[in-house]
Amino acid sequence: MPRNTSTQSGSTNDALPNLVTIVGRGVPSNFEISVDGEIEMVDGEPLEEATIVSGGVAEGTVDAGVRRFRFSGQMANVRLVDWNGLEAPDSPSTPTVNVNYGVSQR
Repeated sequence: MPRNTSTQSGSTNDALPNLVTIVGRGVPSNFEISVDGEIEMVDGEPLEEATIVSGGVAEGTVDAGVRRFRFSGQMANVRLVDWNGLEAPDSPSTPTVNVNYGVSQR
């Protein structure tokens, strides 16, 4: 859910300066990401995309397409599992993950 509060400088980017992107490979997969700060979904509706975001954890599914999350703090853990239950890196079907720190929002 979008954050409605702003920081002292007036920008959500200041509060959530980092970005993690989950990129699906066309195979149903589950993901769980956790950070040592706060996390929120970007460019999507968590309920429509069956994604749960709570505190510093986001989990859900991805097939094709992208799921993006802004977060504060550091990445703590990423777990990816394909439709057969195989975890990354043992499965070539699991999504790719990109983590960028200090990324401004466009």
